[in-house]
Amino acid sequence: MKVEHIRNEMRDNPYQPTALLLSALDETAWLFNLRGNDIPYNPFFYSYTLLTMDKIWLFLHTDRVSEELKVYLNASCEGPLCVQLKGYDAVLDNLKTYVAQPGVKVWIGTEYTNYALYELITPQDKLMTSSYSPVLTTKAVKDETEQRILRDAHVRDAVAVIQLLMWLEKAVPEGKETELTASEYVNKCRGKQKDSRGPSFETISASGPNAALAHYSPTNETSRRLTVEEMYLVDSGGQYLDGTTDITRTVHWGTPTAMQKEAFTRVLMGNIEISRTIFPSGTRGVNMEMLGRRALWEVGLNYGHGTGHGVGNYFGVHEWPVGFQGNNIPFRAGMFTSIEPGYYKENDFGIRIEDIAVIVPIQTKYGQNFLTFNTVSLVPYDRKLIDTSLLSSEQLQWLNKYYETIRKLVGPELDKQGLHEEKDWMLRNTEPFMTSGSSASVCSSSLTLIALAVALLHNMI
Repeated sequence: MKVEHIRNEMRDNPYQPTALLLSALDETAWLFNLRGNDIPYNPFFYSYTLLTMDKIWLFLHTDRVSEELKVYLNASCEGPLCVQLKGYDAVLDNLKTYVAQPGVKVWIGTEYTNYALYELITPQDKLMTSSYSPVLTTKAVKDETEQRILRDAHVRDAVAVIQLLMWLEKAVPEGKETELTASEYVNKCRGKQKDSRGPSFETISASGPNAALAHYSPTNETSRRLTVEEMYLVDSGGQYLDGTTDITRTVHWGTPTAMQKEAFTRVLMGNIEISRTIFPSGTRGVNMEMLGRRALWEVGLNYGHGTGHGVGNYFGVHEWPVGFQGNNIPFRAGMFTSIEPGYYKENDFGIRIEDIAVIVPIQTKYGQNFLTFNTVSLVPYDRKLIDTSLLSSEQLQWLNKYYETIRKLVGPELDKQGLHEEKDWMLRNTEPFMTSGSSASVCSSSLTLIALAVALLHNMI
């Protein structure tokens, strides 16, 4: 089905390419439903693919291909759905031979084709380019099954992160834990989850000034002891057979400063503003990226990294071409992206709040074909760092609804795994916030009435 879909993309292209060259490792892995372990944290294998209307050439280390895999790939036949297995190093000669034929035109995605292959495709009329191959743009939109299982992976992943945060809350005051031990602990928790295949990248476990370095990872030389006096940022993810995860939470186990609390809340406001945005299908992420920064900009704060990236189904944790940068493709329903604003005060602390969200259709009062984000990361934010007075009523409503979702989806999984203490922790940390017009207003009105009654009683006395 995937091969036929990509061939139809080639047929429909007005420049009429006769072949498609795939160089990015996830392109070939997706096309053939294969995974490997050549690249740390990524389930890829060294490969190239040359696809024509009637041939499929797969270049890889053939000594690794089992008999079972040869049968799966139809490697013993010559038809249009039979995969011809070639040595990984044979791609240059085979591409040169193909290009030498008359009337051929090779389609490449320039973002992921290396120059050694690119320069073989001459003269120029035998070359057709686009920024991204049709495999990458097709893979970016997950079908219903891919969406469902990627959501499932995030439920189990939330269990592991909740285990980490609960453990740290108890262990850090004892003064024995470090950035490294925290990193090791979350990897251990993920390793116990169903279908786990290890971390999706090297965990960013950072406290105090180390957290001000946006992509710092601890070593034996740099690892700091965790204390209740400093903020702590953990950016981690897992590889599972059904999905890839990536989530960042920032916490404080003591008393945050007013500035830390405000900065955290404004980062959260940016995350929520993007997450609850409704937009027409085909909107580019770069055109809404400033929503993640606006609350920070209002007080002269900012961050120096991207606001989001795509993520795959047991693929790379940074899956192009989805995201909020200028070279990302327009958003469509079924895409998954991270939403991750932050703030970093040099030599002091760092804040990042990162969630993965899937883009889904939404009904609007008048318009058709509108979309929004549905957050699939399911771990609560640190309550003591949230200044609810800064949040709008719409942001508070979004936050309470998100916490309802965590309870609904993660609660049964914690029960299933017999993690009763973790469930209690989750329930405490997902209690709804009071919103204006509800319990907060009632409490305020009650206090006013009590004050009036006391004053009247005093006057009577």
